[in-house]
Amino acid sequence: MASSSSFPAPGSRSKKPLGKMADWLRQALSKKPKEMPVSQESPPCDAPQPRSQDCPPPPGRSSPTSAAVSPDLPPAHEGASSSNSGGRWSRDYDVCVCHSEEDLAAAQELVAYLEGSSVGLRCFLQLRDAAPGGAIVSELCRALDSSHCRVLLITPGFLRDPWCRYQMLQALSQAPGAEGRTIPLLAGLARAAYPAELRFMYFVDGRGPERGFRQVKEAVQRYLQTLR
Repeated sequence: MASSSSFPAPGSRSKKPLGKMADWLRQALSKKPKEMPVSQESPPCDAPQPRSQDCPPPPGRSSPTSAAVSPDLPPAHEGASSSNSGGRWSRDYDVCVCHSEEDLAAAQELVAYLEGSSVGLRCFLQLRDAAPGGAIVSELCRALDSSHCRVLLITPGFLRDPWCRYQMLQALSQAPGAEGRTIPLLAGLARAAYPAELRFMYFVDGRGPERGFRQVKEAVQRYLQTLR
């Protein structure tokens, strides 16, 4: 049996390891933290410095330089589109001639007279100027909307034709106050046959000189002069 003197007594262990740990903690707590070196190449944004692009303004705010300097833009040319946006050339036609199918020859004579005048009026004649394949009603509405004035060639055939009545009502709906845009030309009819829908405006008598063509031309010219 081994002697009991070969084992150390309880509590008799060396205290050197604990002492070394305490010394290390004291040294660690007594040291001051090292200051981080400040780089001279990248100064902070809040330090006073010349204007540069290093510190851009926060989103939603404009920098002083961007507010004072604007990109070079070409000067706006006043009146660049004024000559094309108004006046006579704002529409494709000066006159839209509405007539019955049986009065095509008379309508062609009227158009030839107006286009051959010194003014050179631009006329819309449905059978000549309508887009091939286009819907008849759509082409009529487009022609009325694209013309300054509308001439209604009112004849016995015009009064009998439901399509002509539709043309008349469509023209009135687009210019209900007359304003010189709708010009009735009464031909081959007595005054009593003048349509009731048009009795609030004067008509051109086709029995007058040159069958009323000259009066129609002058009426269109008067309206075009108001557009200048």
